[in-house]
This record gives sequence, structure tokens and C-alpha cells, in this order.
Amino acid sequence: MRGAEFHELRAFASVVNHRSFVRAAAQLRVSPSALSQTIRALEERMGVRLLNRTTRSVAPTEAGTRLVARIAPALTELQAAVNEVSTMREKPAGLLRINVPRMAAQQVLAPLLGAFYKQHPDIVFDIVTQDALTDVVAAGFDAGIRLGERLEKDMVAMPITGMLEMVAVATPSYLSRHGVPKHPRDLQRHRCINIRMPTDGSLYRWEFEKSRQALEISVEGPLIVTDWELALRAALDDVGIAYIFEHAVAPWIKAKKLTRVLADWSPAFPGLYLYYPSRRHTPPALRALIEFLRKR
Repeated sequence: MRGAEFHELRAFASVVNHRSFVRAAAQLRVSPSALSQTIRALEERMGVRLLNRTTRSVAPTEAGTRLVARIAPALTELQAAVNEVSTMREKPAGLLRINVPRMAAQQVLAPLLGAFYKQHPDIVFDIVTQDALTDVVAAGFDAGIRLGERLEKDMVAMPITGMLEMVAVATPSYLSRHGVPKHPRDLQRHRCINIRMPTDGSLYRWEFEKSRQALEISVEGPLIVTDWELALRAALDDVGIAYIFEHAVAPWIKAKKLTRVLADWSPAFPGLYLYYPSRRHTPPALRALIEFLRKR
């Protein structure tokens, strides 16, 4: 196989995998127009249409489906061989694509980027922030970060935080006007800040637990948001009670801008994990990230 043919087949497989010229071009580090020309050249050389294109979608034709089914295993093995040889490099290099929720990007990755790049200046770190659950394999990511309770069982997972905790907070002035809830059900008489879940658009039911008694409470209030920082800002501005990750509100509690309520009802749950597909050959850039986080 000539180098140009391998390049064309790899580009074709990437477009089929992503169902998008834009996302495939980002993975291959070429422009969408250049990628489109590569696919046209492959189709002309083979004398058959491989992709059906519309303004909104890309899908393989019958011929394209048969072709990708035959070449995918070979391309995987070739890439694995290249990755294996690449591990012999003194410094890992290349593109590393990772999908993370916004909270993890801000609280975990952002403080570490400077130190990571001092150790690995040749890695191109492509961080996509997305709160909705994503199939990292189908979307072409090398890895993702998610809460432990949301991980798929067929993934390799490494904890990168300890247990996490959600806490209910409000300003002292709000509590002086409306009273302090003593039981989670008391929240139904309070002005609460709702969070809309990115997975299915439903409102998050506040979860509490005490002495093995678990409760899920539907709350009501003047505000519904999809962003935890907006909920925190609203709580600080006296809008009502918010239910937020403890580490995000700890500085405000310490500064006495917010007061924690129902502390004995707040359960701990599995924290954040770096997860990735089980592979025989882990890409060098991903291995570098794994080792970096493990040491931290």
C-alpha cells in the first residue's frame, strides 16, 4: 500500500467514525476542505461513491460501509504499531483529545495545565468541555473525565479525586428571613435554585441520606439553570438555597458569605475518574497524562 492510499483510507475511516468532516478534520489536524478533497480523490480512484453527503450529515454508502468494515481492523493494528514504536521516544508527542464536564475542566485540569506542559511540551491537548454524557469512543476521544457513578463498565478508570459531596447553602440573610430547614422535606417550603440535567433535560432531584435513609427531593424556586457557577452566583445574591459541590462553595462558607444547611444529610459519592477504552496499546500522549495524574 502506498503512503497516499493509507492516508486516504485513514481519512475515510475517520469521517465514517465521526459522521462529520469537521470533527474528523480536527482529529486528523487538517482543514475540512482538504479532507473533502482527500475523500473525493479516494472515490475517484476506486470509481465508486463511498459517502452520502448532505448539508447536515455524512453517512457511508453500502460500498463505504463494506470498505470501512474491512479496513478498520487493519488501520487499528497499524496505528497500534505506530503507537508502540512512539513509546520509545524520550518525550511523548501528538494529539490528545479528552472530553470533560465543565466542573472537572475548571477544578481539576485548569490548575495542572502549566505543570503538565512543562513536562510534555510536544503534546497537543484538545480539551472539549461538555456536561452531557458522551460516548468517547464513538466521538473519537482518547479519554474522558466523569463521576464514578456515571462510568461505563467496559472502561478502564482511574480515580483522580477523592469522594465528593453536595451541600445545601444559602446566605445568612436569606436564612434569617425564611428560616433554616431542619429536614430535607422542609426545602419544599423554600425558594430553591433548580439545576436542569444536561443528559435528558430533567430537573435534578436533590439527593440526601442519613442513617441509611435515602431521600430524593423535588424542589421549587424562582430560578432554573444548567450551570453550577450560575447557581452559586444566584445563591450569593440571595436568590435562594442552592445544592452545589462542596469544594466549589467551601471558600464562600469559610468567608461566611454562605451558610451550610442540612449538613448531616449530605452523602458522599464517588468522585471524578479519568476513563478510557481498554486497549492493548495506550497512546503515548494518553499514557503521559495517566502517569501525570497518578503522581498528583
